[in-house]
Amino acid sequence: MKKVVFSILAISALVFTSCSSDGDTPINNVTAPTTYKFERNGNSSVSFSGQTTRIKMATELTSALKDVTKTEVALNEMFAHTAGNADFSDADLNTSSKSVRSKVAASVDFFAANTTDANAIKAKFDSWITEQVAVVYPNWAFNAVAGTAGKLEQNSGTARYINGKGVELNQIFAKGLIGALMADQMLNNYLSLAVLDAGTNITDNNAGTVATGKDYTTMEHKWDEAYGYLYGTEVNPEVPVLGADSFLNKYLGKVEADSDFAGVAKSVYDAFKLGRAAIVAKDYTLRDKQAEIIREKISEVIAIRTVHYLQAGKTLLATDKAAAFHDLSEGLGFLYSLQFTRKSNSASSYFTKVEIDGYLSDLLGTGNGLWEASTVATLDAVSSKIAAKFNFVVAETVN
Repeated sequence: MKKVVFSILAISALVFTSCSSDGDTPINNVTAPTTYKFERNGNSSVSFSGQTTRIKMATELTSALKDVTKTEVALNEMFAHTAGNADFSDADLNTSSKSVRSKVAASVDFFAANTTDANAIKAKFDSWITEQVAVVYPNWAFNAVAGTAGKLEQNSGTARYINGKGVELNQIFAKGLIGALMADQMLNNYLSLAVLDAGTNITDNNAGTVATGKDYTTMEHKWDEAYGYLYGTEVNPEVPVLGADSFLNKYLGKVEADSDFAGVAKSVYDAFKLGRAAIVAKDYTLRDKQAEIIREKISEVIAIRTVHYLQAGKTLLATDKAAAFHDLSEGLGFLYSLQFTRKSNSASSYFTKVEIDGYLSDLLGTGNGLWEASTVATLDAVSSKIAAKFNFVVAETVN
């Protein structure tokens, strides 16, 4: 099978020598640690508690979307949590000033100057909550048919709860967060030059000036926060094993397990380690090369899982509609996430919001959406367009 053509950036070794402009004189030698462990004065200089908190909040929220006793108000309060409100089962989350909604479509690079799209994306997530409560919950005990929400059982007996278009709203919401929260904040915010090099960050990092009361420089911390959106719920984040959450961490592991794409997890982990080591060594050219690798690989993961689920669902449509709709709903969430991907050497996403909205309209805008016979051809067309952008073959994603 044809392998993914990864950027030449991916072959950056864990030991990197950067050179002066004449290309001959080494000016710095940076070695990444074996694990993501960095210290200052005997204390860890790594911190990403805010990212761990938001992943945990998102986990509870997506689970709550399947609780028919929840009200729209309660779900909205979980999404846009206010410190002190008892929105979660975890008391630490309730006391936190963090929220999921505030960081959806909120990156500096993509949305600081584009509040129109940012607000529209937040409103889309709000609408999925509203529809789940207003349309799906009232039909929880009734069998779904084309055009009518309700319950649909897989051949295995597992029940799926869908809207009239065949979409599991909890799934499109959850997988949409992978892009709108995790990837956007990682690729387009914390790895952004506008964040890493903001204000006096370079001067402070060069001087080893730490943030007030902390053991890290601000630049180090921003890089770590990007790391946290991927590894923040690992038992030992220094040595991630993947599968620690149901978001980006899980699906990096899924793609890694596919022999066609094996090695992607190591590439991402190595780039994070070397980039952080480069910050400590004040080698910002090397740092930026690692950020490019991370953007490329994480974007590929989202694309690969999009096509995987669209194709898996397509295959099941004729024999097990409930299972098909489940896979397709996950695929639609990943598809929505593609607008938050980032070309490695560019300020642009692989797909614009307009393109993604168009694909969703192609799949859901006609008649009864996923129930329609035309769905198969549309799924193939969308899958092919995604695969072509990332230079992989659709068939490679089926594992």
